[in-house]
Parts: sequence; structure tokens; C-alpha cells
Amino acid sequence: MSENSAQTETGATGGCQCGAVRYRINGPLENAHVCHCRMCQRATGGLFAALAGTPKQKITWLTREPDYYRSSNLARRGFCHQCGTPLTFAFDDPEARIYVTIGSLGAPALAPVTHQYGIEGKLPFVSFCEELPQEATGATPEAAAFFANLKSNQYTD
Repeated sequence: MSENSAQTETGATGGCQCGAVRYRINGPLENAHVCHCRMCQRATGGLFAALAGTPKQKITWLTREPDYYRSSNLARRGFCHQCGTPLTFAFDDPEARIYVTIGSLGAPALAPVTHQYGIEGKLPFVSFCEELPQEATGATPEAAAFFANLKSNQYTD
């Protein structure tokens, strides 16, 4: 699959900016979204994280697996050891999806954002996709129970 056809019904390709870490997703991307939470801002060095998911068994590392940073006791984030590109986010639960950064896809325009999460951290000057559903972290009882035991490993100012 070429970089120009990074997502089809059967998959997507992508990787870091230097090419040391490359992946293929063997199936469609799901739940493309942005997350405005403070952890995602720090992890990407941006105003939000843009992510698209797939079941963990659907991702294949074509070169090498990324290095990981355990950003909390519940999840880890993958990145390139050479160039530092943020690549993935995944909760530890084996049934949870792995999310790739939309910007790391060969054709990121093929993963349209459908939801905004972590809106409690949304910066006041960020305005886009306002018509999409928005949800604060822990907004549902199930999510609140899940995040109740979160212990961040990220530095705080």
C-alpha cells in the first residue's frame, strides 16, 4: 500500500517523520477524534492530540516497534526513538483499541475527526469542529470510575 493511499476499507499505513518506525493497520480506522486533555497536550507538544483507533491485533509494525512512555498507570504512548514523533496511545486493557496519531498517517485527510474528548482542557482560542460531539474526561459514570484510579506520570508545572 502506498503512502498516497494510506487508508482504505482494508487498512492504513503510516509512521514517524524519519522513517525508523513504520506501521500498517489491517482494517479500517475507527473513532477518529481529537483530545484536548492536558495529558494529550503534553504528550504531543500541541494544542490537542488527533488520534484514530483500531483493535490492537490489527496493527503491524513494518520496521520496528516504537519506544514507549508510560504516561500513567493506565496507558502508554509510543514514539520514535530517533526523531521523537508521537505515534500511538493505548490503554493497557488488551481489549482496548490502539490509537495512532492522525498526523503520522500517510494520508491523514482520510481519517476525518468525528468527536472531541477532554474538552475540559480545550484552550479558549482553539475553535474548530465545533459541530462535533464534545465530551469531558470522565463525563459518564463508567469513565469516571475508570479514571478514578488514574495516576499520571507526566511532569506538572
